[in-house]
Amino acid sequence: MNVYLVGGAVRDKLLNLPVKDRDWVVVGADPQELLQQGYQSVGKDFPVFLHPDTHEEYALARIERKTGAGYTGFECHFGKEVTLEEDLSRRDLTINAMAEDDQGKIIDPYGGQKDLQEQVLRHVSNAFVEDPLRVLRVARFLARYHHLGFRVADETMALMQRIADSGELESLTPERVWVETEKALTEPSPWRYFEILRQCRALAAVFPELDTLFGVPQPPKHHPEIDTGVHVMMTLQAALQLMKGQDTAPNKEQRVAILFSLLCHDLGKGLTPPETLPSHPGHEDISDFLSKKVCKRLRAPNPVKRLSSLVARYHTHCHRAFELKPSTVMRLLEALDLMRRPETLEPFLLACEADAKGRTGFENCEYNQADYLRDCAQAAKQVQAK
Repeated sequence: MNVYLVGGAVRDKLLNLPVKDRDWVVVGADPQELLQQGYQSVGKDFPVFLHPDTHEEYALARIERKTGAGYTGFECHFGKEVTLEEDLSRRDLTINAMAEDDQGKIIDPYGGQKDLQEQVLRHVSNAFVEDPLRVLRVARFLARYHHLGFRVADETMALMQRIADSGELESLTPERVWVETEKALTEPSPWRYFEILRQCRALAAVFPELDTLFGVPQPPKHHPEIDTGVHVMMTLQAALQLMKGQDTAPNKEQRVAILFSLLCHDLGKGLTPPETLPSHPGHEDISDFLSKKVCKRLRAPNPVKRLSSLVARYHTHCHRAFELKPSTVMRLLEALDLMRRPETLEPFLLACEADAKGRTGFENCEYNQADYLRDCAQAAKQVQAK
């Protein structure tokens, strides 16, 4: 029985990045042997076990055969005869198909180290097309490593386009799409996730409301970048810059909610009648409706649903804060429900400021509306406390 460290731990170690989780592959053993050594079986569909001391995952080497449509249509085979190279061959990318033995030697049958050096995300084999989920995974890895200079190999992009054109992405469950998207929103360059999905024609399948925004014009006076889809991607970048400058950065859940709300805040512009363009009167209410529809479809958590709805409906209220009547400001604060949910204010204001700064030439503009609404919220709180 031989045990190897595999996957992300090997990859990140070679990139000199922190190793968060360690996964292991066991070659030359069967389930009974592991159970006799105290391992706990946890794999429902695959032979995966927890180490009795470290509780890390140990999987028996296995091979997979495509038997049906979608990302679940696989038959798994494992046994003592399955080699390490065969196990590694079923993995998605070469940089994830490396192993390390107990002496620290790297086993790299598919060129993962070379692709790490050349900063390329490349598929291991043409079996890549058998699992549509891999399209989203590659996009997520690009969001993770884009800041290091990584790109998707042309031949891998061609396979991603092939999957998108095949209709196989329709087999992905909404929950699975949300899991990958949520992870992407926690990566250093989340906008690259959506850009690469659009580039390979997959965005139209998993997030059609967002895909529709690309090519939709906006008034150049307020949006020199013109393209609504480009603007939405810029708001993600602006939000991350704002988060870096905060004394207390949003936690993971708040970050996901803020970024997803920005993805949804202008969805209504995709339904503006052509004769009205480039203006988008009333897009806020339509964006709110679509954000709720998207969140329901993807099974997004309630905090994400709530913030997305608020930002979609009220972001222009925030931009025009100095022009609002006191009664309108009060209605806005009531909509934010700050008495029961005071934690809503800062994510809402950050999203609105990111919307204002996510425009060509406006990246460093002042946004005093945020402080004004903070003062209004504080004053309202004091009045209500009396």
